[in-house]
Amino acid sequence: MLARWSMTNPCFWLNPFRLYITTLLLFAHCTTCTVKNRLIDTIVIVIFCSTNFMQSKWILCTISPAVLLNQHQIANSPSEAKHFSLPMFKKILIANRGEIALRVIRTCKEMGIKTVAVYSTADRESLHVRFADEAVCIGPPQSAKSYLNRSHIMAAAEITNADAIHPGYGFLAENASFAEICTDYNIKFIGPTAEMIRLMGDKITAKTTVRNAGVPVIPGSDGLVNDLPEGKSIAKEIGYPVILKATAGGGGKGMRIVWSDKDFEPNWEAARKEALAAFGNDGIYIEKFIEEPRHIEIQVAGDQYGKVCHLSERDCSIQRRHQKLVEEAPSPFVDEKLRQKMGKAAIKVADAIQYEGLGTIEFLVDKYKNFYFMEMNTRIQVEHPVTEEVMDFDLVKEQIKIAAGVPISGRSYIPNGHAIECRINAEDPHNGFRPSAGKIGELHTPKGHGVRVDTHIYAGYTVPPYYDSLLAKVICRAATRDEAITKMSRALDEFFITGIKTTIPFHRQLMKNQQFREGNFNTSFLESFSF
Repeated sequence: MLARWSMTNPCFWLNPFRLYITTLLLFAHCTTCTVKNRLIDTIVIVIFCSTNFMQSKWILCTISPAVLLNQHQIANSPSEAKHFSLPMFKKILIANRGEIALRVIRTCKEMGIKTVAVYSTADRESLHVRFADEAVCIGPPQSAKSYLNRSHIMAAAEITNADAIHPGYGFLAENASFAEICTDYNIKFIGPTAEMIRLMGDKITAKTTVRNAGVPVIPGSDGLVNDLPEGKSIAKEIGYPVILKATAGGGGKGMRIVWSDKDFEPNWEAARKEALAAFGNDGIYIEKFIEEPRHIEIQVAGDQYGKVCHLSERDCSIQRRHQKLVEEAPSPFVDEKLRQKMGKAAIKVADAIQYEGLGTIEFLVDKYKNFYFMEMNTRIQVEHPVTEEVMDFDLVKEQIKIAAGVPISGRSYIPNGHAIECRINAEDPHNGFRPSAGKIGELHTPKGHGVRVDTHIYAGYTVPPYYDSLLAKVICRAATRDEAITKMSRALDEFFITGIKTTIPFHRQLMKNQQFREGNFNTSFLESFSF
């Protein structure tokens, strides 16, 4: 351990031939130092050294907590290390809106951290504005002029003296240049570095990185497809069906499944146009389409000292047009052997980029339990509460602590019990899930043991038409999956909203579906689900 200590006293006099240490340790004191805008906990040790007892010198030696981490394992959570105390952020600006903004505010309040809400004129009456310690209007309703306006958000951080920014999910959460700007202004971006976001944000680069780490990827093109003839040639080589994917963005935009050669050209043009409109980038790559796949994702966490752990899996296979509607943990499809294999693979991916913060590695798993890397989300996800419920961790708290420099143990976790989440959207399920903005009349949210509702809405609240349609997330936890489904069914029967259309009736029917209750579903399940 002495070999890792660095002598910091500039006046230190040393006779290398006669030096011996008469007293190794007189006292220890915890302090902090800042290196490259990061807070690093440091143990300061004063050593009594001399050529003889009467000719002594004081030597200050420092040691990083990463050195001592093996001796001091964590207490109750991934980032809660014994014997280490770091200065926490004083004020965090939440660069988001709605449910996730309120979710972050709640955790900050419990941690004693002041909060700043930002809002558009359309969100003036939102609860995240009401419950934050400070609130700053950053522009008109359009996202490009408010929640995506980096200069307005940074100005809000400057005038409120925020020392960190939590991006939530969506908007600027995976914007590398925004993370870079935060660093330039000495404001901590609560998430990974800009470089990490870039490495995983571009799907082609991510796929190459993952393949080099020894994690299986779906067969497909080696990079972007240059033109239509090349695309058709690759599709024939790997075999139909194939899926066309936009290299930028997500959320199902710029994605098309092609079942035969004659369908390739129209889908190629449609995918490129949609990608260009959504992301300003019409780059397309091709993958083999995995039939009857499960969408399984692994939650990972990494600290600033190179340690990574995983917090088991979530099953996100119930989707409509590549948008998740129901998530659960653990997956009814994943056994312990598969969980270990996928967990190790996820850690390899995070290790490959020395990942910092919370992130999610998403896999497609076929019916034979072969799994393939799909993408990495370098942010907290909408469905994070199901992991929280089966792990009993506040993941937003973990995010903040990791960003502040708290180390993790590197220990991975397995689920305890079962949790299910239903996303309640302002959409009309009887009319093609058409968005349904407007003023909420009556509202009653479900209660009871094991029932959690994350929402920002209230009676009289007007749902704006400018943003994502998510209204609330109902999360139910129980000892078994069957009990969790039964509890969710009861909770949904209690949940009513008037004034707008919601997806509550759809979820009620899904919870009663026998195939779903038995765990017999994949990503195409809703294509045959009659509602």
